[in-house]
Amino acid sequence: MKKSKKIAVFALCIALAFTLSFLETLIPINIGVPGVKIGLANLVVVAALYLLDKKEAFAISMIRILISGLLFSGAFSLLYSFTGGILSFLVMLFAMKSKKISILGVSVLGASVHNIGQIIVAAIVMQTPRIVYYLPVLLISGAAAGIIVGIISKIIIERLIKIDIK
Repeated sequence: MKKSKKIAVFALCIALAFTLSFLETLIPINIGVPGVKIGLANLVVVAALYLLDKKEAFAISMIRILISGLLFSGAFSLLYSFTGGILSFLVMLFAMKSKKISILGVSVLGASVHNIGQIIVAAIVMQTPRIVYYLPVLLISGAAAGIIVGIISKIIIERLIKIDIK
């Protein structure tokens, strides 16, 4: 890919991930469980993992977390999001490289590990291990979100491969 095209694709991915993060703030998901989200921006991260350089995919994830956190959340939210995002990305990267796990599986693992990372930070910040009792709820919601994101990501990746994004 030419450098100019690479920069444009990178910028578009960041813009799309940020836009999806913003749109998600507008979706009133209230199932009585705080912190439950679909993770729409992860559509871009999962697709980038499969279609772009891994460093670029990681940068897209981290830049999106930073911009979204600064505009929509706060310092503590950034701490939770960065921890979850880094752990999630690493697990998705290793799962993807194993070649034994589908895009759907990679997405579900990423969502689940993201929640585990956030619970670890919450236990440290709140200085109580009792927050771990909240983990099963987050894992179930994370798996559901991971399935949705995985299915849509697979479709996006297949279509982008057809138009030769690389």
